[in-house]
Amino acid sequence: MEFAEGFKVFLWAMTPLGELRAAIPLGITLYKMSPISAYFFAVLGNLAAVFLLLTFLRSFAKWSSKKIYFFNRFFVWLFSQTKNNHQDKLEKYGVYFLPLFVAIPLPATGGWTAAFIAFVFGIPFKKAFPLIALGVALAGLIVLALTKAGFALEKNFGWQALVGLLLLSLFIYWLYKKLWPR
Repeated sequence: MEFAEGFKVFLWAMTPLGELRAAIPLGITLYKMSPISAYFFAVLGNLAAVFLLLTFLRSFAKWSSKKIYFFNRFFVWLFSQTKNNHQDKLEKYGVYFLPLFVAIPLPATGGWTAAFIAFVFGIPFKKAFPLIALGVALAGLIVLALTKAGFALEKNFGWQALVGLLLLSLFIYWLYKKLWPR
């Protein structure tokens, strides 16, 4: 029975918006999986997506850019955005920036984005995949810990405390962005 739920978590983790941040909490809450099983299937699903992206993105980009005007425009935009946003970090830390980037479970910092960064900057698969995999494993542990902490907070203090903590976190993030813009 747990394999069917595990497969659902695996698929959630493959999505670009959900990745581990959605898959692990869903696996534990909605599918009633053990935390270890949810972690395992989520990390496996996220790594499957990264593997597919690193393996086929270059070929797909070449083919689609030649055949379809929209994709040509999209990949030009993707290259420029990714280089603008991550060039300085890559120059400062080198390819070892990838696991740190992926490990921080914030929006737009997951395996998908790291695979696009590796693609845009021409980082070879043999370097990129192990580094991204390390980041995915760490991010999974962080998400798992935060999920368990959220459950403990809700159990002991009620859902209002959980919502309050979330709002406080959003306010601190907004303040951080306001005080230290790019």
